[in-house]
Amino acid sequence: METSIHPFARLEPSRVVAAVESLGFWLPGEPFALNSYENRVYLVHDDERRRWVVKFYRPGRWRDAQIQEEHDFLAELSAANVSVAAPWRDENGVSLHNAEGFRFALYPQLPGQAPELENPAHLFALGEVIGAMHAVGETRRFAHRRTLNLGDMVTEACDGVLASPWLDRRQRRAYTGVTDALRSALVDRGWAPERSIRVHGDCHLGNMLGRDEAFGLVDFDDCLMAPAVQDIWMLLTGQEEGEWQMQLSEVIEGYEQHRDFERGELALIEPLRAFRLIRHSAWLVARWEDPAFPVAFPWLADAGYWDDHIRQLEQQRRVLEAATPGRA
Repeated sequence: METSIHPFARLEPSRVVAAVESLGFWLPGEPFALNSYENRVYLVHDDERRRWVVKFYRPGRWRDAQIQEEHDFLAELSAANVSVAAPWRDENGVSLHNAEGFRFALYPQLPGQAPELENPAHLFALGEVIGAMHAVGETRRFAHRRTLNLGDMVTEACDGVLASPWLDRRQRRAYTGVTDALRSALVDRGWAPERSIRVHGDCHLGNMLGRDEAFGLVDFDDCLMAPAVQDIWMLLTGQEEGEWQMQLSEVIEGYEQHRDFERGELALIEPLRAFRLIRHSAWLVARWEDPAFPVAFPWLADAGYWDDHIRQLEQQRRVLEAATPGRA
């Protein structure tokens, strides 16, 4: 019986080195694999001691035009002095390269550590870099990237989960019931697509790096058209009212050094949280054939995980019912 081999299984160190060296670099050492699941990402250094991050895109996920929009957005941001790592381009201006069937890009390493969300100075700095990014992001629109649509994208995610073998009959009924209720609630809390701007799309701590009070943004793989709050809400982790308000105040103060923030978008935080909960499990299901996923997320195959996930979704449904505008 033939066993299919995932494309990323062919990305041996020698192939990574050969791909980068095909661009005219010479790598005296071995690539170091960085923590990434959606794509494969490696840290390399060249003979001039420059450090580079090479990203191999997941086959079949994005069209070339969509990846190019990511690269062009980063180039715009870099030209506007926003702290991002824009991809290296060759003498012909090409940033998306091919080697042995893989598409890849080379980025200068953006050094640093993740911010501390309890530190007001860090929150201000994060708001400032996100505001600077959005000031550029609102100047034009993506032509090929997606626009965040909660109804359609939740349907897509739920269909993927229900087509998988992980849920038993009882769980399928419970999951269908709660996600149908959430989908209706999310559609009711939508926004006008024309109010969307170009955003990072996945502004969690792992995609923010810096030192002291200066931070930059990395990994624009999920950039899309969305409301500005999509890049802000994950920074608001406070459980107590006072802590939450402090975080919001610092982030918005930094943000508004570059662009006004529409306070009405705060009402979208709980819908966006529900959307992320649904999409995360669907993402794990969709990627299960990648050998890295069963190793990293073995609990996906446990019935207990799906019971917990359904309870979490039900809790979020109740939060959405009780949510008042402007409060997460």
